[in-house]
Amino acid sequence: MADKSGRPRTGGRRAQISLDDILREGRRLGLAALTVNGVADALGVSPTALYRHIDGKLGLERLVGESVLAELHITDDPTASTARYLLSLAQQVRAFTLDHPGLAAYMQSLFPRDRSGVRLQRESIEALGRRGYSPEVAVMLSGTVAMLGISLTAAEERHRPYIDGPFRRELEHAYGLMAADEVLTAAQAGLPPVDGGTYFQLVMTAYIRGLTAVAPPGRPAAEVLADLGDLDALGGHAG
Repeated sequence: MADKSGRPRTGGRRAQISLDDILREGRRLGLAALTVNGVADALGVSPTALYRHIDGKLGLERLVGESVLAELHITDDPTASTARYLLSLAQQVRAFTLDHPGLAAYMQSLFPRDRSGVRLQRESIEALGRRGYSPEVAVMLSGTVAMLGISLTAAEERHRPYIDGPFRRELEHAYGLMAADEVLTAAQAGLPPVDGGTYFQLVMTAYIRGLTAVAPPGRPAAEVLADLGDLDALGGHAG
């Protein structure tokens, strides 16, 4: 006789589950729908049985999230400039996270959290090191670019169900109001809304250009941070 997960009962008692069982069902559910109760129900056991292997919801998220991240491998063109590498990094992370719903939110909560995230961070430090950057500045560049990219991707993922439905109609309505108030011309208001991929590239390109302008290879991290905190350098003055 077998339980609902397909494992045979032994002597009238349910067979013990393993960490691999939890991971398998967690991956099947996906990060966006992941819960301790959901995995336990899929395995035909009580949530308590999972706690013998994982540290609650956070432990379950780490188990599944790091397993997914282990499949993410960033391709680095060694001939690309720093700016192009950072944009490619952001675009590759975006594509991967959109293919794995819930991953962006997992990475937003804390990154890197475990070995897979640390591997990705190490690889980006090495890639920027090959371009003349110290580990401190490499962490600053890759980390901020990745986190902005992840945040934009998380927002895009939330909006995806509405893009071709009510969300697009709401955007068209807003454009019409701006045309009526002469904020936009009728011709401008008639242009289609910018798609997610184009918007992502626009924002990331502008951000990366500004970041790399104050962080050329070899510049100390302290000077980069000081420059980034100088509002006068942007032409803005308080008051």
